[in-house]
Amino acid sequence: MSHGQAVSAAVADRVLRSAHHSVNAGVIFIDGHSGAGKTTLARDLRDEFATRTGVTPQIVSMDELYPGWDGLAAGSASVAEVITDGAYQRYDWHTAAFTETRQLATDRLVIVEGCGSITPHAIAAAAARGWAYALWLALPQATRKHRALARDGEMFAPHWDDWAAQEAALFARTQPLAAANEVIHPA
Repeated sequence: MSHGQAVSAAVADRVLRSAHHSVNAGVIFIDGHSGAGKTTLARDLRDEFATRTGVTPQIVSMDELYPGWDGLAAGSASVAEVITDGAYQRYDWHTAAFTETRQLATDRLVIVEGCGSITPHAIAAAAARGWAYALWLALPQATRKHRALARDGEMFAPHWDDWAAQEAALFARTQPLAAANEVIHPA
C-alpha cells in the first residue's frame, strides 16, 4: 500500500466514523495551497469510498469554478451556492468562458477539492445537505511550487506569484485552517 493509499484509508475511516447518517449525504472538502496534493487525495478518497461502499463519490474540482487566473475568490465564493443549488457551470480554461451545466449528485458523497473550497458558507451548505468534513493539506512552499510546476509546467509558471497572493488574501479572510476537521501533511 502506497503512502497516499494509506492516508486515504485512514481519512476514510475517520470520515465514516464522523458521518452521522448516510455517508452519501455528505460533502468532503479538500483545501490547501496550490501543489499540496488536493487532487491526488480526492481521487484516492473517491477510490477508497467506492471500494468500501460500492458507490463512487462525485468529485467537484475548484478548477471548474474559478473564472480564470484572477478568479480564486470568485470560485471560492461560489461553492456554497453550488452545494445549495445542486448544479454549476463548468469553466473552460481554453475558451475562457463558462460552458455546460453540471449537476451535483444527490445520491452519493461529494468531494469538493481545490484552493478556496473551505469557507464558512460552504461548510454550512454542506451541513444543511447532511454533513461536512474538511481537510487541509499542508506542505512547505518550496515543495508545493516544485510539484505544481512539474504538474502544470509553463502554463502555471507565470501565474504562480499572483495565484499565491490570491491564496494568501483569501485564506486570511476565510480562515479555512480553523474550519478544518484535520490537517494532513502529504509525503
